[in-house]
Amino acid sequence: MNIQNFINGKFENPISNDWVDNYCPAIGEVYGQIPNSSKADVEHAYQAAKDAFHNWSQTTLEVRSRILIKISELLEVNLLRLAEAESKDNGKPVNLAKAIDIPRAASNFRFFGNAITQFASESHESVGQNAINYTLRQPVGVVGCISPWNLPLYLFTWKIAPAIAAGNCVVAKPSEVTPMTAHLLGEICNEAGLPKGVLNIVHGLGTTTGQAIVEHPEIKAISFTGGTSTGAHIARVAAPMFKKLSLELGGKNPNIIFADCDYDDMLETTVRSSFANQGQICLCGSRIFVEASIFEKFKVDFVKKVKQLKVGHPSESTTDIGALVSKSHLEKVLSYIDIAKDEGGEILCGGNRVTLLGFENGYYLEPTIIEVETDECRVNQEEIFGPVVTIMPFETEADVLQMSNKVKYGLAATLWTNNLKRTMRLSNQLQAGIVWVNTWMLRDLRTPFGGVKASGVGREGGFEALRFFTEAKNVCIKY
Repeated sequence: MNIQNFINGKFENPISNDWVDNYCPAIGEVYGQIPNSSKADVEHAYQAAKDAFHNWSQTTLEVRSRILIKISELLEVNLLRLAEAESKDNGKPVNLAKAIDIPRAASNFRFFGNAITQFASESHESVGQNAINYTLRQPVGVVGCISPWNLPLYLFTWKIAPAIAAGNCVVAKPSEVTPMTAHLLGEICNEAGLPKGVLNIVHGLGTTTGQAIVEHPEIKAISFTGGTSTGAHIARVAAPMFKKLSLELGGKNPNIIFADCDYDDMLETTVRSSFANQGQICLCGSRIFVEASIFEKFKVDFVKKVKQLKVGHPSESTTDIGALVSKSHLEKVLSYIDIAKDEGGEILCGGNRVTLLGFENGYYLEPTIIEVETDECRVNQEEIFGPVVTIMPFETEADVLQMSNKVKYGLAATLWTNNLKRTMRLSNQLQAGIVWVNTWMLRDLRTPFGGVKASGVGREGGFEALRFFTEAKNVCIKY
C-alpha cells in the first residue's frame, strides 16, 4: 500500500510525486511506498502548523489533556492492528509489539496528558525590595520531531505527546524504514478530535525530508533520536540557527556483573538486555563484563540460554528473535562479526545468518556472543546495534569502571551487585545518563532520559520534556 503525508488533518501525496519503496523485513520484499517529501512538503506542513498554533497554544490545559488521553485510549483500542503493522514494518515479533511498543505509546500520551495539568510555573517574592518575580512557561511554536526505526511508534509518541501537550504544533518525520504506525497515528488523531494542523507527519529520507525540517528557519526546536553521526550533522545545521536541540543518540552500554549478585535473576535479565528487539535498542547492554570468579560459570550458562532463543517469523507466538530491520543493517551487523573474528574474538554462540523456510529473503540473524580479550577492540568501542554482545572477565572494581567509561558513548549502564557501598560508588562514577542496579529497562516516565558524551544532548521524559518544549519567561513586578 502507499502511505501518504498527514498535513492539516488530511492525507496527501507528495507534491513532487517522488516515492520510496517500503520493505517488509520478515520476507525481504517491497510491500508499499512512502512519500520522499521535499522542502515544499515540509513548508506545506509548517504552514499548517503555524496556522494552528495560536488557537492550540491558547487551548485550556483541560481540553489538551482530554484530547491526549483520548488518543491514548484509541491506541489501546487499536492494539492488535498497530502491533501487527509495527511487526510488519520493523521485523520485531508481534508479541513484543503488543506487550511493549504499543502500550508504551499509549502510556506516553496518557502520561503527558496528565503531566501538563501539573506542570507549574514558579514565583519568587523579593523580600525587602517590594517585588515579585514569576516565570511563565510558554510553548516554543512549531517544532520538529524526528524519530528512529527501532521503536517506531513508541519513540514517535515520546516526542509528539509532550510537544503538543505543552501547546506546540509539530512537523514530525518517522523513519522512512518504519512509517506505517505513524501513518495510522494520523487516523487516530483525527478520530480523537485533535485540531487540524497541530500534528503534521511528513514521510521521506533523512537527507531530504529530515534535512528540510532541520534547516527550516521557522521551526524553532528539533527533537531527534537516532545515530550519533546524524545527530552531529543536525547540531552543525541547527546550532548556528539558535534552535533548541534535544539529541538522543547512540550507546555502547556496559553490563557489569559482580559475583555477589542474585545470579539467576541476573542471568535471565541479561539475556533480555542483550537481545530484546533483536538487540536494536539503544539501551541494550552490549558489553558484558563479568567478575573473574564467576566468569566461566556465567559463560556456560549464558551461552546455553541464548542457544534456546528461537529465531523465527515475527508473526509466530514462539518467536524470540525476529528479523532485523533492513538488508543494509543486517549486512552491517554481519560485518562486525567478521571484524570480531579478525581481531581475535571467539564466537561462542551464533554469528550466522538464518534462512527460514518460506521466508528465505528475510533479514534473520542468530543471537551472537563473542568473547573478547580486550576492551580496546572495535566491537567493544563501536555501536553495532544488533543481536551481538561481547563478554570478558574483570578482576577489580577499578578495572571495570575504567573499561566501562572508556568509550565515546555514555547512555546507560547496568550494575549487578548486592554491595550497597559498591552500588553507590559506581552509580556515581559511571559516565552514563541512566544507571540500572539489579534490573534493566525499568522505566518511570517521570524521570529524565538521555545520555552524556556522544550519546546526546539534553533530556527527555517527565517535566524535562515539557521544559524543552517551552520557553521560560521571567516577569518582575515592583509594587
